[in-house]
Amino acid sequence: MPGEAVNKPSGSMQPVSVLFVCLGNICRSPMAEGVFQHIAKPKHAPHHPLINQIDSCGTGAYHIGDGPDSRTMSTLADNGIKSYKHRARKFSTTDFTTFDYIMAMDDDNADHLVRLRKRLLKQNNLEDHELGRVMLFGEFGGRKGEEIADPYYGARNGFEIAYEQVVRMTNGFLKTLEKEAAAADTAASGEKSGL
Repeated sequence: MPGEAVNKPSGSMQPVSVLFVCLGNICRSPMAEGVFQHIAKPKHAPHHPLINQIDSCGTGAYHIGDGPDSRTMSTLADNGIKSYKHRARKFSTTDFTTFDYIMAMDDDNADHLVRLRKRLLKQNNLEDHELGRVMLFGEFGGRKGEEIADPYYGARNGFEIAYEQVVRMTNGFLKTLEKEAAAADTAASGEKSGL
């Protein structure tokens, strides 16, 4: 089942690192990080073999050092995620070389990250593959272009909606990685048999 931890490592595909990004790093991106950790790296079960490092941050510096919004934490706790801990931090250009996937929660943050990435590529004369890929996390939720709305100024139900979205998107992303790994394994076995 997609998103369930499996212990069979892929022979051809290396584990990837994933960074979740929103504006302030206290609502959406820590919720995504908490859910993703819970599904891909459960405490008392085998970790997903295709996932390495997981983190979250914000494009803004509004809440550096703060913990997640209490509504984020209570939503996670209500869904069985009780040991998640995080302190807000601002996105750094070094994140482009640390993380394979940089998942934006909405178009505004994705656009900001894409501009930073293009500037870094040009300034340092880098190849595209040398930096992590910026993507809209919603692309993995089954609804093209889906954004996770910022629930900060709203009621608790906005956090519950965001939770449902990140669970769906996490499972979709893991399923995509598993398909890519299977395709890489098939290609690798085809190359070996063709020798």
